[in-house]
Amino acid sequence: MDGGSGLNIMYAETLDTMGIGRARIRPTGAPFHGIVPRKLAMPLGQIKLPVTFGGLSNYRTEALTFEVVGFHGTYHAILGRPCYVKFMAIPNYTYLKLKMPGLGGVITVGTSFQRAYECKVECCDHSAAIAASEELADIRKEVTKEAPDPKRSTRSFEPAEGSKEVLIDPRSAEGKTVRIGTTLSSK
Repeated sequence: MDGGSGLNIMYAETLDTMGIGRARIRPTGAPFHGIVPRKLAMPLGQIKLPVTFGGLSNYRTEALTFEVVGFHGTYHAILGRPCYVKFMAIPNYTYLKLKMPGLGGVITVGTSFQRAYECKVECCDHSAAIAASEELADIRKEVTKEAPDPKRSTRSFEPAEGSKEVLIDPRSAEGKTVRIGTTLSSK
């Protein structure tokens, strides 16, 4: 689970392993950012799947919507904040525990520090493989081209062409202004 992720992500190869046909994926045209540096990721679509936490005597099942991606990841899926909200789950990263209400009381999901370490090593190895790939070299070239000019002050404001100054409060004697674009539509 990733409390920093605003999406639930499922890898296509995980769906294949689970025997879920790709025909169940609903198309979506909404890309997302944050997976590949400086690039947007286009999902294959979305799929709604039931997710269950707990055991036979105390469990909870909710339907979650996942963004299905076609690239490889080190996990089977990433459960983000939408999952936390749906299950009313509370993570404790120090103890590697996740707690949520269930039918028979509190459900606690946890792992060992050894397993967490193994996952971290696998993730670092995967990142190193990507870093050595040609794709990252292409990304670096793009970033270098788009890098800001170090001689230019980061605090200076350069208004866009086609803008004009407008008084914020015409009745005020302070004369504070704001710049607005003159090429905007009337709406």
